[in-house]
Amino acid sequence: MKMLGKTLLSAVLGLVAFVLLLFLPAGTFHYWQAWVFIVVFTLSTWIPSIYLMRTNPAALERRMRAGPIAEARAVQKIIISIALMSLAAMFVFSALDHRFGWSSVPTTVCLVGDVLVAVGLGLSMMVVIQNSYAAANITVEADQQVITTGLYGLVRHPMYTGNVILMLGIPLALGSYWGLVFVIPGLFVLAVRIRDEEELLGQELNGYRDYTQQVQYRLVPYVW
Repeated sequence: MKMLGKTLLSAVLGLVAFVLLLFLPAGTFHYWQAWVFIVVFTLSTWIPSIYLMRTNPAALERRMRAGPIAEARAVQKIIISIALMSLAAMFVFSALDHRFGWSSVPTTVCLVGDVLVAVGLGLSMMVVIQNSYAAANITVEADQQVITTGLYGLVRHPMYTGNVILMLGIPLALGSYWGLVFVIPGLFVLAVRIRDEEELLGQELNGYRDYTQQVQYRLVPYVW
């Protein structure tokens, strides 16, 4: 019941954040792209969360332990703070785009954006299902082991791959091309986070250095 309460509270706070970041700058609730996005986002997070709540609540709790406060390393506190500000700016700018009509995004493209949002979130949650130690913050636990199969056999950070897909999908789903501008700082911050995380994992997680030799790509196969 305690985990259910945390999950419900997280959902409520998320909806409040969406109202403030989307409908307030849009200046209207007549913003169908935002409503569809919220439904897609909610379903794409709640369905896997309910599954984890029933099968692996510890993994869900790790996933919900997020934000600058949850990070132990000072550099990661800064990185996450910048990432969250960039994401918030993406939402606000996309909503302003809707309000002032800077972009003319076809309905089909908006729906493609919703698909990308669902795929990105689904991929991130699939990582948690495959690796119960996958957390939103960077940490190494005493009995943690290197996962080398499944999605981890393709790239070393499949959860972040999901984040990239999500970042690309959000502005499109909200009917904004200009919102894609914030993908650039998002990718930069993500690259910095990955390099710092790999330094920690190489030092504290047994077998991780061998794993980096086995799986060469960090984020996108045959790219990086």
